[in-house]
Amino acid sequence: MPKIIDQMNQLPYLDKKGIRYPYGEFFPVELSMFAYNETIAQDYLPLTKEKAEARGYSWQKNDAKDYQISISTDNLPDEIDDVKDDILKEIIECAHQGKCNEECATAFRIIPQELEFYRKLGLPLPRLCFNCRHIQRIKKRNPMKLWPRTCECDGLASRQSLIAYTNTAEHFHGSAPCPNQFETSYAPDRPEIVYCESCYNSEVS
Repeated sequence: MPKIIDQMNQLPYLDKKGIRYPYGEFFPVELSMFAYNETIAQDYLPLTKEKAEARGYSWQKNDAKDYQISISTDNLPDEIDDVKDDILKEIIECAHQGKCNEECATAFRIIPQELEFYRKLGLPLPRLCFNCRHIQRIKKRNPMKLWPRTCECDGLASRQSLIAYTNTAEHFHGSAPCPNQFETSYAPDRPEIVYCESCYNSEVS
């Protein structure tokens, strides 16, 4: 093992950009079997093709889609009760029509188990392909970033002006503003009231 470590330090791997990878470094990104936009990294830290390649990541080019669309989303019934079983044979056009930046598949089909699920819960048919739906769900999550914040508990109520909230319990700081500071994924310009852990627990306990 000492010989291997010594050789890796004396003759480190050099990637295409000339970056050295001696012993202990993680594998170079150029050795990855998957392109950046094929991995979950693109969900959490989205990059454009140009930015990804500038960092040494590979990029998977989407194959041209040539689906024979049989029905557009404009012609789908709004109510699931109006959907017939023959929808399973249709190739449905995605409402984005491939014009978004969400790896749009441009079309999709409904499978029997999916139709059964929509009927059971009374949900309308989707208007977007599976890729676009996935990205839309990801966008509803908080960003992968933290902001320094101060607890918005002002003693007897919140200090947030957009939403009024009156405390229902006594907090450790009494009627004075809470001094606690912390990091949170809720940006300062968001409308939610953000309490520290102590104030939050006082309200929900």
